[in-house]
Amino acid sequence: MKKPNVIFILTDDQGYGDLSCHGNPILRTPYLDTLHDESARFIDFHVAPMCTPTRGELMTGQYALRNGATFVCMGRSLPDSSLPTLADVFTANGYRTGHFGKWHLGDNCPFRPQDPGFQDTIHQTAWGITSAADYFGNDYFDDTFRHNGVNEPFEGYCTDVWFREATSWIDAQGDRPFFACIATNAPHTPLWVPDAYRQPYLDRVDHKVARLDAFLAERGLRDDTLFMYMTDNGTASGETVFNAGMRGKKTELYEGGHRVPFFIRWPNGGLGEPRDITDTTHGVDFLPTLTDLCGLEKPEKLKADGVSIAERLRSEKPIEDRMVFVQYGHTVATHERMRTEKGNGAVLWNRWRLVEEDELYDMERDPGQEKNIADLHPHVVERMRAHYQKWWADVGANLDKYQPIVIGTDIENPSRLSSCDWVGVYCDNPSGIRGCVMDSGTWKLFVAEEGTYEISLRRWPEESGLGISEGAPIMEGVDGSLPEGKALNVARA
Repeated sequence: MKKPNVIFILTDDQGYGDLSCHGNPILRTPYLDTLHDESARFIDFHVAPMCTPTRGELMTGQYALRNGATFVCMGRSLPDSSLPTLADVFTANGYRTGHFGKWHLGDNCPFRPQDPGFQDTIHQTAWGITSAADYFGNDYFDDTFRHNGVNEPFEGYCTDVWFREATSWIDAQGDRPFFACIATNAPHTPLWVPDAYRQPYLDRVDHKVARLDAFLAERGLRDDTLFMYMTDNGTASGETVFNAGMRGKKTELYEGGHRVPFFIRWPNGGLGEPRDITDTTHGVDFLPTLTDLCGLEKPEKLKADGVSIAERLRSEKPIEDRMVFVQYGHTVATHERMRTEKGNGAVLWNRWRLVEEDELYDMERDPGQEKNIADLHPHVVERMRAHYQKWWADVGANLDKYQPIVIGTDIENPSRLSSCDWVGVYCDNPSGIRGCVMDSGTWKLFVAEEGTYEISLRRWPEESGLGISEGAPIMEGVDGSLPEGKALNVARA
């Protein structure tokens, strides 16, 4: 059977309740609603409640606490580079692979998207535009991104860029199957958008997905393309916005922090009628599922924590009874933000949720997780707690391990290091530098070759033209309209 093309769209900080098909009374997402209606929908699908851990789990099939990418900075955003990734598997099976947008799994060798298997990539650094590692002066419009490792200017609004470049890349593929990952930084803050997309609350991503799907239909690719849509964690706004009845938000262990939409459409793939699939599933299932759906040979080193849910897509056979885990963070005691240790996790088992080992919720009777019933079901708590402790004994020690950035190779020369990767220091936001936070840190490095190295220490990026003692101008992002003389750049599709 001919291998399918694969397109995976991953949005940033878009919650389960941010779609009108999930009941949002204000936002309108007409095309995502259409995709929802055409897809197999995993309605009990979970990821990590923060972006980097989710992305690492999707790419490796291993829990964040096993693969090493457990947090967004502080030396914890780098997965074990010896692990095969999803892009590696597609490449080894003859696919063209491309990544467009947010990466957040390392900006230096051997963690850049082109290192673990993506043959072509246009990506933004660290967590996104305005992060400490970002190209100085980026503001969502006409920005500079890394194209296969080289800084390159791109015209237009950032979301337009990701979809436009992905569409052009797909159009140039010829007969070879492709795997395209489009990872938007929208709707992550800062919320800077053109006026044309501010009213009437049309979602920017929704519009771009519609254009991309029209392009696939025009090129005769739609029916043979495995098309997937997912978000990387729960809403960042929590209960202050519509949250589909869930408790919690991004960074939290309650349902609203890690339950996300996951739509799969493949017209010629034998996936059956569009429907809701209620089995509890997890981001670590993503890699083994795609390898099975696409009939890919797997490397011997591939050891996934997840299971393939491909058979569940093609039949009514339920997924094997199991428990899955949600935990992320770091261990540095000097910075309490998102610090993790034994017990700071959630265990998911069919209808049950065990939060931090002592809160138990029945999701069938209490989907809003309002009543802790641990005292009413001690045997359930005991069983889930024992399973968690066994899992922790297997992965917990990895929080003391840091993956080194490699310097001294022709693959990346020069290497541009950022405070985002300081071990144990939270310094990935522009406020940490512009606000003159008096802090410093160290990088975990591996020196590939002995020799004489030239080192430049900069407070501001080289492209800023600022000296180490100079203050930076106030960051004024473009919002509402494009700069004078510039037109809104739309997709080529």
